[in-house]
Amino acid sequence: MANRYVVTVAKPDGSEGEVVAFAQQKRLAFKEQVTFYTDESKQRVLFTFKARQVLDVGASYDVSDDAGRAIGLFRKAFGASLLRSTWHLEQPGEPGLTGRERNRFVAILRRVWELIPIVDFVPFAWPYHFDFTADGRPAMSVDKKLGLRDRYAVDIQAPGIDRRLAIAQAVGLDALQSR
Repeated sequence: MANRYVVTVAKPDGSEGEVVAFAQQKRLAFKEQVTFYTDESKQRVLFTFKARQVLDVGASYDVSDDAGRAIGLFRKAFGASLLRSTWHLEQPGEPGLTGRERNRFVAILRRVWELIPIVDFVPFAWPYHFDFTADGRPAMSVDKKLGLRDRYAVDIQAPGIDRRLAIAQAVGLDALQSR
């Protein structure tokens, strides 16, 4: 099975609006890769992210546009992520962002949950939230919504952040978080 993602714009009331991207994780790839398309027909590529290396402990993921030009990158801070997941997001010409799980208790509880062998088939019930900052100021947040299917709200507060890079990071959090 491959993870599939439908990215929509939120309406003012918080409900889902128009589809702005559709993504599917590449199956059985040596290097993790996710391609984003304009819709589910997968006829037009918007952008991709791809791991730089096969071993993904602290891997970097390059985000490129439809022509293969670099948009930016994101990477997991392995050491800092042992107790509380931490990611770095970089975009040329913009200050780097650091994103951490908002709730330390949920972060630790999620790690304990993953160690319990009998609950492998039971999803972790508490949603995680990430706050990204640049120079100590809020720049972006990713909030997982409760529901029967995975839903995330991405709020970009810093005007210079490329929306494609923010979407790639949000999908990366879901696809790569437990690694």
